[in-house]
Amino acid sequence: MKQILVTGGAGFIGSNFVHYWSQIYPEDRLVVLDNLTYAGNLANLEALQTKIRFVQGSICDTELVDQLFVEENLDTVVHFAAESHVDRSILGPGLFVETNIQGTFVLLEAARKHWLPAKQGKFLHVSTDEVYGSLSPEDPPFTEQTPYQPNSPYAASKAASDHLVRAYFHTYGLPVLTTNCSNNYGPYQFPEKLIPLMITNALLGKPLPIYGDGQNVRDWLYVEDHCRGIEAVLLRGRLGETYNIGSRNERSNLETVHLLCDLLARQIPDRDFHGLISYVTDRPGHDRRYAIDPTKIDAELDWRPLENFETGLEKTVIWYLEHRQWWQSLLERSSFPKELVPCPSPNL
Repeated sequence: MKQILVTGGAGFIGSNFVHYWSQIYPEDRLVVLDNLTYAGNLANLEALQTKIRFVQGSICDTELVDQLFVEENLDTVVHFAAESHVDRSILGPGLFVETNIQGTFVLLEAARKHWLPAKQGKFLHVSTDEVYGSLSPEDPPFTEQTPYQPNSPYAASKAASDHLVRAYFHTYGLPVLTTNCSNNYGPYQFPEKLIPLMITNALLGKPLPIYGDGQNVRDWLYVEDHCRGIEAVLLRGRLGETYNIGSRNERSNLETVHLLCDLLARQIPDRDFHGLISYVTDRPGHDRRYAIDPTKIDAELDWRPLENFETGLEKTVIWYLEHRQWWQSLLERSSFPKELVPCPSPNL
């Protein structure tokens, strides 16, 4: 039986992980720490409220984090909590430095205090492919040896947190693991990211705004496949190592939106979704291409995605169709960075 702290567990990937882990390992104790900022949503965990302990609070709160380590005798940390939207980081980088760097430092210090010198426990730090920078069309995908070249305040703050995690392994011997994933999509994703934004806008009959020429390429990973990858790293990964989790599933933003329109049309055949596509001014410093090479996690840990892009995207479209109340309530209370998010709606 594990005593697991899941930071950011009310957010998109974190809540999917909590659902996945509680189903596969019902005997484990899950403690979710989430500050419930705009992207954290208790409704994501509603079905699990009797199976987990939820604590509202910040990972930057040293006293609270230390208290949880003591009260719960934590032996595992899965660290999702982060400010993650690039547009928001351009408008307000300070919060990204505080949460992503200082918050990771607080968690590492708590783990060092309570787990060393016995070297018990595991600290899994969830990061992003954006720390590696941008690829040209001819470049090979990112590997674990790719030099860091972050291009946004968000990516730079995640890169700094990755370096902290690595330093705590090499300096103190803290039992850490790091994963860098490609773009996730699936249930419970806050509707400011590309895929849920396009689905919800399409269902509301609003424009589907595409930055620049729409040829920015991303490697898309279905969120449950990501959770399975984290499981593999947590259970079988070598301490101190980094594992890239990707699906070899590159698509341009324009291709992605057209596929979404096709999938929506299967569900609602009397609507013209393609006609909603529009082009807007590109975001500053927009990385052209991301792609992950998952050879290491495949070879060492026998992990590979179960969903291809079409099957995962179809599941996602159906989920948003069936959970309209979930995302509509978020749109009613959310405040998007209107200077950069390309949508004329007053709610977005």
